[in-house]
Amino acid sequence: MTLTSSLSADLIARDERWSAHNYHPLPVVIAEAEGAWVTDVEGRRYLDFLAGYSALNFGHRHPALVEAAVTQLGRVTLTSRAFHHDQLGAFCHELAELTGTEMVLPMNSGAEAVESAVKVARKWAHQVKGVPDGTAEIIVMADNFHGRTTTVISFSTDSSARAEFGPFTPGFVTVPYGPDDPQALALEAAITPRTAAVLLEPVQGEAGVVVPPTPWLRRVRELCTANDVLLIADEIQSGLARTGDLLALDDSGVRADLYTLGKALGGGIVPVSAVVGRADVLGVLKPGEHGSTFGGNPLACAVGRAVVELLRTGEFQARSTELGAHLHGRLGELVGHGVARVRGRGLWAGVDLADGVSGRAASEGLMARGVLCKETHGATLRMAPPLVVTTAELDSAVDALADVLAG
Repeated sequence: MTLTSSLSADLIARDERWSAHNYHPLPVVIAEAEGAWVTDVEGRRYLDFLAGYSALNFGHRHPALVEAAVTQLGRVTLTSRAFHHDQLGAFCHELAELTGTEMVLPMNSGAEAVESAVKVARKWAHQVKGVPDGTAEIIVMADNFHGRTTTVISFSTDSSARAEFGPFTPGFVTVPYGPDDPQALALEAAITPRTAAVLLEPVQGEAGVVVPPTPWLRRVRELCTANDVLLIADEIQSGLARTGDLLALDDSGVRADLYTLGKALGGGIVPVSAVVGRADVLGVLKPGEHGSTFGGNPLACAVGRAVVELLRTGEFQARSTELGAHLHGRLGELVGHGVARVRGRGLWAGVDLADGVSGRAASEGLMARGVLCKETHGATLRMAPPLVVTTAELDSAVDALADVLAG
């Protein structure tokens, strides 16, 4: 896309020169943001239809979250876990109460939370289940996305995440995800006495917002219970009101043994993640076996506590449910008019484009019309506006997409 501003061009050129090319961003340089809107360096405003991959569920610079951060910045920001501080216990207690769990392991990024859950599951399998040390296996799903650390990409089925990054970490077994194995027969066959856990996303975001059948999720839970296997739900993108429930797994009536949370837990202000779940599972960790200098720091905990308060009211869950129904209804009108199909739940949609239109081209067309969105897997747009978006703003974005597809 041609840029008319030398300022934007210069800033983008600097990014391209000095930062590693591990992303392929749209050619827009954002300078300010508020609510569901961002403003570039030339003063052009855009509706944010990505929300930091769900890190900005509450919108940009939500006043309650900014206030919590500013207040804590004036007190203390980091102690390391070598000492106690006055925010950690309250954060862990409040998050456990909100999620209906028993214990919290605070970390920073989502990938760290997944790595932590993997370590805990292996330790639990050795100490509690009696699996010989070094032989525990974790079953994962095809087309998963749990981050990009070396261990996590070891069980990715995305060639772009794996190519030339080996050797990989062993101990993972891949089975088809729900829609491709609705009876969970492959999962049942894969479970052995060495199986420590099943790790899954209740909704696969990076794969294109793929929602599995509820009976499949319930069958997974049954198999885990029957075989003394932990169920780990990665709710880093799907959790904290994105799908209309506090946790996406709630919609199926299924409870996991461990959940990984992140992104929205930091309110789009600081990186905050956590593993939450059963105390007898997280309790296998002893001092010195796992840690993080910044995990559970005072600033992160203060912001996380403010996020928990926003979620206690149910307002954002209700907004996602109601506005999500409107969004999916409007997107459904485009099926057969440049859109092949629409998937998702709440304010989260995967839009498969038809007629050979690439997701990148559609994203650039939307940007030119004042809407920021991003493609995934070639011909799919992933839409996840902040939960503070309005009906009128949703209509504006869908109208812009219709205009792009009309050519």
